[in-house]
Amino acid sequence: MPGLVEAGGWGLLAGSALLVGALVGYLLRVPTKLVASVMAFGSGVLLSAVSFELIAEAHERGGLLPTAGGALTGALVYTLANVVLARRGARHRKRSGDQQPSEAEQSGSGTAIALGALLDGIPESIVIGTSLLGGGTVSVVTVAAVFISNVPEGLSSAAGMRQAGRSRRYVFGLWSGIAIISGLAAMLGYGVLGGASGGVLAVITALAGGAILAMVADTMIPEAFDNAHLWIGVITVVGFLTAFGLSQLQP
Repeated sequence: MPGLVEAGGWGLLAGSALLVGALVGYLLRVPTKLVASVMAFGSGVLLSAVSFELIAEAHERGGLLPTAGGALTGALVYTLANVVLARRGARHRKRSGDQQPSEAEQSGSGTAIALGALLDGIPESIVIGTSLLGGGTVSVVTVAAVFISNVPEGLSSAAGMRQAGRSRRYVFGLWSGIAIISGLAAMLGYGVLGGASGGVLAVITALAGGAILAMVADTMIPEAFDNAHLWIGVITVVGFLTAFGLSQLQP
């Protein structure tokens, strides 16, 4: 039970960054280029975490084939689900401008955006939970990467929701709910996979890594590039190196 509670706490902490970002994005008029720059930084952080934490760990546990298979499966499942949600109005859920449709423009888009936000966050939270298996300590780099990347995600998306005319109750209720679900997903990762073999854990970790990588390429980098394209490369590399530095400091 202590491990289950700890996993939930770490998942909730990482997910709460979405609510922090949403508060800033909805209540304040944050310059678009600043949002894009933070999004680029968060993209670099996640790219580093996927490379040096998730994929590397999966390879160490299960070898090349399970890692490659899991990552490709994760990317494919994420992409197919994202295609379905995009057709229902969630395509620009992380955009801070006026790309998001209102409910009047596309009925059901609010639900699609909520489901899309869940789709983006659950793989990250499950990985946080599985990092505690075997009596180990939580992956500080993974938690930090998810937290740092969640702030601009919530900020950008909430700003877009405000532009689309969505209410405060909807926006803050959505991100509060997803923060709680993030904690539950981390508990699920810890509780359900506690007796799994190294090979199974490798596949699950790689699957989450593939899904996160597809999410970064599909939703985060486009938002950053559209509004800060002249500097996106440098800012993304700074985020990548920040997370890499944290991974080297972790014992």
